[in-house]
Amino acid sequence: MRISELSAKSGVAIPTIKYYLRECLLHPGEQTAATRAEYDESHLRRLRLIRALLEVGRLPVASIKKIIEAVEDESLPLHLLLGTAHYALSATVEPEPGEEWQIARDEVDRLIADQGWDVTPAAPARDELAQTIVRMRQLGLPVDLKPYVGIAQKLVSEVEMNTIPFDGPRDAAVEALVLGTVLYGKAFEALRRMAQESESARRLSP
Repeated sequence: MRISELSAKSGVAIPTIKYYLRECLLHPGEQTAATRAEYDESHLRRLRLIRALLEVGRLPVASIKKIIEAVEDESLPLHLLLGTAHYALSATVEPEPGEEWQIARDEVDRLIADQGWDVTPAAPARDELAQTIVRMRQLGLPVDLKPYVGIAQKLVSEVEMNTIPFDGPRDAAVEALVLGTVLYGKAFEALRRMAQESESARRLSP
């Protein structure tokens, strides 16, 4: 297909497609003339991935480039590729000096070990959860994460990971991970808020 058809099918404007080509986010088409190239389904998949990373993941172009490089590195195992995308979606947290932070981080490490989860020591979510625990304690909230651990494991193992096409194209797998991580997270948060409103009404309404 020509670039005009690629634009129509993907919903991405031609100038934007040309920008992605210049930035090496999108691989070149097959050159058929000095000023003409042909594109295929792989370009559509890549544009879907870029849009997912930009519009849903809210990632900067620099982070997207790193993910695209990982997608194109066929020597990189799929697990590490998905980890690259996952870590890019995570908030960057600077460890706080002091005993409070270290206690919380040790608790997070023990929680992961107790669950038998295979999570790298450098996973950003470890520090993110530790920071959350510190804030909860500072605000006087009880810190009992066991119910949430069970919900998270069930949601991920029975729903989210089943949406990822592990045997398909690598960029399609990353797109599914990004969309699932962000959108299932948003859906769960909305359901929690509605459940809280309903429980408040049950307990407090006459």
